This record gives sequence, C-alpha cells and structure tokens, in this order.
Amino acid sequence: MSETSHLNHPSGLSRLKLFFALSRTPHGLLDMCTPAFGALLWLGHFPPLPVIVLGIITTFAGYTAVYTLNDVIDYRTDRQKAAMGGFCEAESYLDGVLVRHPIAQGLLSLKQGLVWALGWALVALMGAYILNPVCVLIFLAACALETVYCLLWRVSPFRTVVSGAVKTSGAVAAVFAVDPRPSGWYLFILFLLLFFWEIGAQNIPADWTDIEEDRRLNAQTIPVRLGVRQASIIVVTTVILSLIMNAVIFYYSHRSYAIVFAVISLAVGCYLMLLPAVDLYQSHKRSHAMALFNRASYYPAALLGIVFLQLMI
Repeated sequence: MSETSHLNHPSGLSRLKLFFALSRTPHGLLDMCTPAFGALLWLGHFPPLPVIVLGIITTFAGYTAVYTLNDVIDYRTDRQKAAMGGFCEAESYLDGVLVRHPIAQGLLSLKQGLVWALGWALVALMGAYILNPVCVLIFLAACALETVYCLLWRVSPFRTVVSGAVKTSGAVAAVFAVDPRPSGWYLFILFLLLFFWEIGAQNIPADWTDIEEDRRLNAQTIPVRLGVRQASIIVVTTVILSLIMNAVIFYYSHRSYAIVFAVISLAVGCYLMLLPAVDLYQSHKRSHAMALFNRASYYPAALLGIVFLQLMI
C-alpha cells in the first residue's frame, strides 16, 4: 500500500499526526520559545510555577490555532500548488517534517481543520484571559492579522510586514502575562528583534522555497515580485537589523546580564542566520533559502537557552 493511500485511511495515531502537521507543530514548538525568551529576559527570574504551566498551555494553543488558521484560509491556493507538483522538497524542509498542508492534499477535511483551529483558539483565549486580559486582545489581533496576511497573497508583496507583526505577538503577550506594566522600550526592541527575524530569516525564505509555483499562480511575494536579487538584499539587511536588536535588548532587561551572554547570543545569531543569509545572497539558490529557514527557526530556542543558562547561574 502506498504512503498516500495509507494516509487517506489513517489510524488514530496517524490522524493525530496529520492534525499536528496541519498546525506545523514541530515548527510551532520552536516558535514557542519566543514568548518564553521575551518573558524571562524581561522578568529576570522565573515566574511562579502555575504561571509557567498555564503559559505553556496557552502558548501551545495559540500557536497551534494561528498556524492552523493559515492552512484553513490558504487551502485553495495550497491545493493548486499541490496539483502543480509542489511540496516536492518537503523532506528537507522543517515545515514538512510531517506532511505539508494536509487539507490541500486531501488528507484532512476543511471542517476538521476548522474544528481543530477553533478548539485550540478557545483554549488559548481562556488561558490568555486568566494570565492577563490584555493577552486576549493581542491574540485576537494576531488572528486578524494572520487572516489579512493570507488574503494578501495575490495582492501585495509587503504582506511580509503583516507576518512580522503576527510573529511578535506571542512574545509581547508573554511579557504582559508576567508583568502588567512592562517597559515600552523593552517591548519595542523585542518587537523589532522578532519582526526582522521573521521577515528576513523566515517569511521571505519560506516564500522562496515555493517560488516556481508562486510565479505560475501570480502570487505577490517578495521573491516573485521584486526578484531574487532584491529579496536577498532584504534578507541580509533584516537579519543584520535583528542581530542589532539582539545586542540592544539585553540592556533593557531587569536582570544585569554579563556582556559575555550578549556576545554569545550574537555569535549564535550569526551562525544560525547571518551566514546562511550571506550564502543565499551569493547563490540565489532555492536550497539555500530552505537552509536559512531551517537554521534560523532554531534562533529563538538558542536565545531562550542563553537566558535560561544565565538565570540558572
């Protein structure tokens, strides 16, 4: 029996894997490090255990809901890509560790996707309200912006700016979850750090991996509309800006961080983002765009690890 045939009649465990594929859970788990990083860096110590547990549940639910929302809204265009032979390099792509776009490939129904998204959204809303009602507003804004982002696929290449705002929402909400009155400057620097990381090291490289299909479907992405040369310049520029914000943000934390940790975070950022971004700038190869996306996806986890190490020491 072929793999596709097996997935069309999945067991309970296989179906659960399809739902996790729908919400890109492997990637979502890495993205969950951004709220933890933002909250711990600002607070300078670990919050109470109930806050940690509720925060983890709420964060997982929020990212699961938003990622699923993306696939639900985009299922028609994703289905067109699949029909054109897209997703062929999924095995080397972080977002394709399980199955890319299972609704578009007919492995899950649209109704199942909606139920999965709404269920996790309700969990996220309840958790956010308990932590801080401000977090509810941020989550709803993120869902609205994600919808706008999807609808701009054939409208404007600058939808990447919307994506940048969506990716910052979890970290900003996490800061409010541990401190109802955080520093505006800290939030601003945190926003820019993740905003530029998302644009240069995530969104544009992700669009680059689908560049051939997007061209044929007249998508208005940065690589398609502006060309690969301009796209690579934007990638390198935004990655450098993210690294600058990385260096600055340690200054605004409540905790006095040793300069060595700021230096380590910059070195890690250069390895995970800048070096593959330069490779992409020089080669303009689709495989290098995928490599940048994959490596840069571990950047928030690396930052969280650095902060966690400092707190433990």
